[in-house]
Amino acid sequence: MKTRNVVVLLVSLVVFTNCFAQKESKKDKKDKNATETAVAPEAPQTPQPPVVTDTPECQVNISLFNESAKNKQFADALAPWNAAYEQCPGANKAIYSRGRDILHWELAQAKDAATYDKVFKKLMGMYDNRIKYFGDDEKYPTPWILGLKGLDYIVYVKNDELKKPAYEWLEKSIDGLKEKTEYEVMRNFIVLSNGLYKADPNHAEKYIADYLKVNAILETLAAGTDPKDVEIASQLKAGLDGLFVQSGVADCKTLDNLYKDKVQQNLSNADFLANVVGFYKRIRCTESDVYFTAAVAAHKIQPTAESANACAEMSVKKNEYTKAIAFYEEATRLTSNKLDKADYQYKIAQLYSNLDSYSRAREAARNSLEYNPNNGKPYILIGKLYAGSSIYDDPVLRKTVYWAAVDKFSRAKQVDASCADEANDLIRRYSPHFPTKEEMFFKPEIKAGSSFFVGGWIGESTTCR
Repeated sequence: MKTRNVVVLLVSLVVFTNCFAQKESKKDKKDKNATETAVAPEAPQTPQPPVVTDTPECQVNISLFNESAKNKQFADALAPWNAAYEQCPGANKAIYSRGRDILHWELAQAKDAATYDKVFKKLMGMYDNRIKYFGDDEKYPTPWILGLKGLDYIVYVKNDELKKPAYEWLEKSIDGLKEKTEYEVMRNFIVLSNGLYKADPNHAEKYIADYLKVNAILETLAAGTDPKDVEIASQLKAGLDGLFVQSGVADCKTLDNLYKDKVQQNLSNADFLANVVGFYKRIRCTESDVYFTAAVAAHKIQPTAESANACAEMSVKKNEYTKAIAFYEEATRLTSNKLDKADYQYKIAQLYSNLDSYSRAREAARNSLEYNPNNGKPYILIGKLYAGSSIYDDPVLRKTVYWAAVDKFSRAKQVDASCADEANDLIRRYSPHFPTKEEMFFKPEIKAGSSFFVGGWIGESTTCR
């Protein structure tokens, strides 16, 4: 009777534990290398082998290792986990979620290289088995499993500096999950690709392709509505941008060598040309003839803000300022990004300034501020326009433009700390040219502390000082 009661008790416990074990462990979800995010496989998976029929003994082992691992008692969990993994590997997903923790612990306990290598191979094989039995899981499909496998390979492999297997698994994870890819998978993928490029310059083109792939995903996430995703994606993108630029693969000459022939071969491929234009702009290689060729071809097929901007840059290089202004205006209309609109309008303001069309330059600068009021550069530009104006014949009144100019320089540093040094230099340069007290004495209309309207095209009120 006692034996029968024990069996009944164990079976009851198994039923409860089996339901519980279908959920991933908290540690598995919060692992520093990857956070499990609910995702669905991009494409239907191939039919999986039938789950191995479990037995009461298997269920008991699952219950035992699950409870022990949950309490971080991995030494107690090891034996029943090994038994369940070997006897019924398809019985329960907990064999893999808890098994990862157990094998991580076992790797930390390894006393010699042979033992470590044996456990490491078992860890990698465990992911293969998880794909075999649970690769079509709705939340954690094969691409997600490969991502986790790649991250563990990076952390635990010995004597493999380049880690190519992990690089390949991470890429498959990204290709399968797209915007649902784990952030750590994307970060490590680019880091590994960067390492492969350093080891072999022939990896340059693939590294660029890898960067563009991940960058596109991060841009989509950064433009989303989830505040957490927006913050994380933006930060990760900035970090990977820095790594990419520092790698040297972004050198304009290198890019030209890679893309010159490809651009010529794809002059009717709108998507390809748009990617090249956007990439060159991001890397700031906008003086390149390859960039201009791609931009002009792309603009003829399907005008975009980036292609219009590229055509404008080409026109500036040729000193065709009027054409450049027209292209920048087109770019402003085509983009929905306010910061880009602000940048295009600021460039228009600079070009009108070069053409000595001060009122139009100020109008464009003000447009730029409408889109981005926290940028001090348009204020700097307007101030310089004022300081360079001669709207009065009277030598004393002529100096009043410096009051209006300094007003703009002061405003620039108020809204944009990055402009403070330039603004202060300009204030120091022009303040000594204010009307003196003696000069103001003979001009009752400019009394210190009172308001004064600067006429002409400036048409603004300022304070006498």
